[in-house]
Amino acid sequence: MEEQLSPVMAKISEILLFLEKWLQTNVLTWRTAAQWLCALGALLIALAVWRVIRPRLERWRYVHVRNPLGRGALYVVIQTGGLVLFILLAQMAAGAFELLEYRPWVLDALSQLTVAGIAIRLLALTMPNKGLARSTSTVVWVFVGLHILGLLTPFTTFLQNLSFSMGDTRFTALGALKGLILAVIFLQAAVMLSRFAVSRIGNMRDVSPSVQVLLGKTVKVALFTIAILMAMSSVGIDLTSLAIFSSALGVGIGFGLQTIISNYVAGIILLMDRSIKPGDTIEVGGVFGVVSGVYGRFSSVKTRDGKEYLIPNEHFVTNEVINWTYSDTNIRLKIPVGVAYESDVNKALRLMEEAPKGMKRILTSPEPRAMLIEFGDSSVNLELRAWIADTNDGVTNIKSDVLKRIWDLFHENGIAFPFPQRDVLLKPGSALAVTVDRGDAQKGGDTHDEPADIAPDESKG
Repeated sequence: MEEQLSPVMAKISEILLFLEKWLQTNVLTWRTAAQWLCALGALLIALAVWRVIRPRLERWRYVHVRNPLGRGALYVVIQTGGLVLFILLAQMAAGAFELLEYRPWVLDALSQLTVAGIAIRLLALTMPNKGLARSTSTVVWVFVGLHILGLLTPFTTFLQNLSFSMGDTRFTALGALKGLILAVIFLQAAVMLSRFAVSRIGNMRDVSPSVQVLLGKTVKVALFTIAILMAMSSVGIDLTSLAIFSSALGVGIGFGLQTIISNYVAGIILLMDRSIKPGDTIEVGGVFGVVSGVYGRFSSVKTRDGKEYLIPNEHFVTNEVINWTYSDTNIRLKIPVGVAYESDVNKALRLMEEAPKGMKRILTSPEPRAMLIEFGDSSVNLELRAWIADTNDGVTNIKSDVLKRIWDLFHENGIAFPFPQRDVLLKPGSALAVTVDRGDAQKGGDTHDEPADIAPDESKG
């Protein structure tokens, strides 16, 4: 047993002796202690100086800086300025040790760790996904630790030797790791650039909302496509080899997702020709409302009762759509009114034209006009035609207000509203049989009278 353990104990003793010698040479020396003291002094000075500078920079940022890009850059400086100041002071101390011909490995290691801390803080600020930010931070800390310990080169060599081939392309674990890291970086850069581009496009007052949406979506698709292609190229994938595969995949997607793709294409057409745009009042398929948004696959139409219809864009291209505000926001309302035949029609027409006067939503030019439409069975049918310019505020409500005012004016001026009437004419020689049912009024007797023939008055024949 002792013979078996003796080589192991000897190896452990050798490792312990190496660590003891390394500690005595690199750690337990007055030069190493001096580096630790310099690092502590640099940290205290950086904290003291930055505590004075930081409030002033924050006030300057909130008061004087109006540009969003400048405010963002100054915010990054405020968050990382103390660490940068510590690195500068530590490197100044490291330069002094190099003049004394001693390698300042403690100060260099602390500086590298601080740089890693700055990178991690920037990643945390730019990445909205906290889980992805923590994973990236862990990878950064691992690489920095391996570099400080001198193990980065053996680790990368080990990953380089882990490889597999696919056709003529050879993939390594190191290349895959680099590709993953670059993909994360490129995608995050695409997210940041797309947000900045969308905000800038949204501030263009001369560009219509539909064109703004189209430009924003185009920029997003272009940036993410470039990011993915750059990440694939960094791994070592030959992009030309994907041409046949992408063609076959495109045909399959075209057949399998025909409806979805047609809706997306229709959405692009709507954004380009501006036939339907946010803010328009439209009527399609029995739905009347205001377009609240035009998106890639569907458009949102919000009605006056609060319902929001998500209508596929293909319906706007293939079906008939009534756009009340396509070229002009002015809309003519037709309000039918019937009056009795014995009423004064001319007076009724004048009252109908006076009814909408003073209403804010009724336009004065063109002026409201009342017209006689036809002679109906029970009424003289009139119609009031008035113009409004704000259909998005509703149509039925303004019609109701006008009809209530017409009602009041007609009653005040003796204009009668009609009701259905029918005249019964009995021709000469005809008879009308009337049967009276007395019910239980005469108990025990005959409850029905004989029908009586009533002849029409011959003198009126």
